[in-house]
Amino acid sequence: MKDIDVIAVLQDPVRRRLYEYVAAQGREVGRNEAAEAAGVARTLAAHHLDRLTEAGLLESGSRRLTGRSGPGAGRPAKVYTRARVERSVSLPARDYRTAAELLAEAAEEAGLDAGLCAAARRRGESLRGAAAPCGDLAEAMELLAARGYEPHLEAGEEGEDGQGDRGGVVRMRNCPFHLVAERFPPLVCGMNLALLEGLIGTDGPVRARMDARPGECCVVVEASKNNEH
Repeated sequence: MKDIDVIAVLQDPVRRRLYEYVAAQGREVGRNEAAEAAGVARTLAAHHLDRLTEAGLLESGSRRLTGRSGPGAGRPAKVYTRARVERSVSLPARDYRTAAELLAEAAEEAGLDAGLCAAARRRGESLRGAAAPCGDLAEAMELLAARGYEPHLEAGEEGEDGQGDRGGVVRMRNCPFHLVAERFPPLVCGMNLALLEGLIGTDGPVRARMDARPGECCVVVEASKNNEH
């Protein structure tokens, strides 16, 4: 199925709500949960979820949602997660990915990491404009969501010194530069961090830092140390 046909599958409003809900969870979602979230009957949700799977937008599997095993645990239920494959449509056809990879390769070979990060930080500052640095994590999440990072707030983590709690940490389920970052991780992840430092600010109540984790953006956002009490 061509990318344009796959994206057309999301034209149905119920199907789109189901896809957006599953994608936003970052975990396996059962039919009952998805149906309740979309406000439709389970049978209708199952139909649309399977259609999204056929189109390659979701992946499906099965597991016991009760968490139990053995006799009496019940039959495994069908569950869904967002597919990792990327889809894009350009009319007329464009190939910005190849251009980005060539530029990244040339920058890496020429040792232009520092210059790229400086340019990325300036671009982030330009996107922020005259606005002050983000005042809190909620404001940072709005900015990140608008740029496609799919942020979500995690419970506090242990501090770097092994003591205390950081408070909330914003992690991101999507990296807008994923395909290029896979080929040139140090270069592109460093650029990404610098971009977000410029966008969020480095002298306000929140800060961006590197903390790579499989399946997520390499950058997280948290309360600045100088803002902790």
